Formats: sequence, structure tokens, C-alpha cells
Amino acid sequence: MSTGKKSVLLIFLILICDQILKIWVKTHMMLGQEIHLFGNWGILHFIENNGMAFGMEMGGKPGKLILSVFRVIAIFGIGWFLYSLIRKKANLGLILAVSAIMAGAIGNLIDSAFYGMIFSESFNQHAVLFPPGGGYSSFLQGRVVDMFYFPVINTHWPQWSPYRPGESLIFFRPVFNIADSSITCGVLSIVLFQKKMFRNLS
Repeated sequence: MSTGKKSVLLIFLILICDQILKIWVKTHMMLGQEIHLFGNWGILHFIENNGMAFGMEMGGKPGKLILSVFRVIAIFGIGWFLYSLIRKKANLGLILAVSAIMAGAIGNLIDSAFYGMIFSESFNQHAVLFPPGGGYSSFLQGRVVDMFYFPVINTHWPQWSPYRPGESLIFFRPVFNIADSSITCGVLSIVLFQKKMFRNLS
């Protein structure tokens, strides 16, 4: 299998897994609902956000639109970079890492661009796919679905702590999805193995 085909296959596999899980969560869970997979340490916790990774947000519709446009531009930029890497026969690990980043960006863009148009709201109900009355929002105004929550440490800061004494201490707090994980893994692999990945790249 050629390097280009491996890249495309990885992108499609990530997108398929990401979207299947998001659609399942939307149609089988209500906002805030939890399914405990590994006790209290590994939880499917359904939340939605306005589009940034790990539940971070930009304010209001203008911020959402700016973020969506930025995503589109970034995806085209990443795609061009990926195409150039494949043409230059770059390190396979680098190509796959960039492919994973691109897949994650596309995965979250799909939510942002289309979920508001094709799903009903998830407040106190399971969302309906293609509801008769239309979706809950318009193009590029959809919310990104997050569900993975791993609070492996869930305790309180000690009272003697100079930082937030007695307050809740949770690690890892962010809720994320497969697309977020794909971006994170791609970036981390490039950071950790950059010398090897960029060694023969001119």
C-alpha cells in the first residue's frame, strides 16, 4: 500500500470512529448523562461545546463563526502540507502524525458545520437525527460532542495548601472526543520524535 493510501486510510478510520461514537452518544444519551466504564475513573460523560478542543470555548456566535472559518483554513493548510510530505516521500511516521491531526480537525469541523442542522437539542432528551422541524441551529453554528472523561484523581486540596485550600482537585478534568485525541497524539508524536521525522526532509 502506498504512503498516500495509508494516510487516507488513517484519516477515514479516525473520522468513521469519531462520528459513529458522536452520533451514538447524541442519539442515546442526554446532556450531562454519564455511563461509567471503569468505575469512577473512566466515564462517558456527554457534554457539548462551541468548538475548541477539550471543552474550551470562544464566546457567542461571532466567536463560533471565527473558529469555524479558522478550522476550514487550517484544514486546507494541513492538507497542503500533508500532500507535500507525501510527494517528498517524507518519514512515514510524520505523514501519519499529520494525517491524524488533519482527521481530528475535520472531525470537529463536521460537528460544528452540520450537527446544528441535522440534530434536535439534547436537553432532557435523546437527540433526533434529521428531526421533522429541523435542527437546533444553522450552518457552522453546531456544537461539538465530547464524551471521554478520566478523573483519575478526584479529591480536595489540603487545607494547608497555599493554592485553593480545601477546594476540589480533579485530574484529568477536561472532557474530550476521538478527534481531540487524534490531534493530541499527532502533535505529541511530532514533538517527541521530531529529529527522526524531519531528518531527511529538505
